[in-house]
Amino acid sequence: MTGRHRTGKAALFGVCLALTLVVYATMLVWSLPRLRGLAGGLDPFDLRPFGYDATAARDLLAALGPAGRDFYLTVQHGLDTAFPALMAVTLALAYHLLAPLAAARVLALVAIAAAGFDYLENRAVAALLRSGPEGASDAMIAAASRWTQLKSAAVTLALVSLIVLLALAAWRHLRAGR
Repeated sequence: MTGRHRTGKAALFGVCLALTLVVYATMLVWSLPRLRGLAGGLDPFDLRPFGYDATAARDLLAALGPAGRDFYLTVQHGLDTAFPALMAVTLALAYHLLAPLAAARVLALVAIAAAGFDYLENRAVAALLRSGPEGASDAMIAAASRWTQLKSAAVTLALVSLIVLLALAAWRHLRAGR
């Protein structure tokens, strides 16, 4: 990769990282705590990495009430429409800056899968929110929970991979300085 090409990719990474962090911070400090408050302290579906059973899902749907379910569908899902794509692009660029091309491409697929699972989770959760506690079937809840678990596993793998790549880059940098 030429120096100019690498500089352009690094600049694009910086912009994507900034946008990703702004959206993530907005969810972290505003929309998710608001959802938790609207639900009487219960965690939203997105924050249950190991999934949820039918009772827990219906309890959350009931606790949210119509106003909470509407906030989830509009505000939270609005933010969570931008976030998965931003995170996938940011991670893919980071991998391409830190890893050999073949490894970067494989890891980028993991980040893209995480985004795909997040969108499928959002779609399934939206169906639950529209159905409410009485209308959400066990099959709908099981499907949403499965997407949540797959998203959580893929995001974990993507982020651990990034941490490993950063540690290797730091180690190489330290070794080169000796």
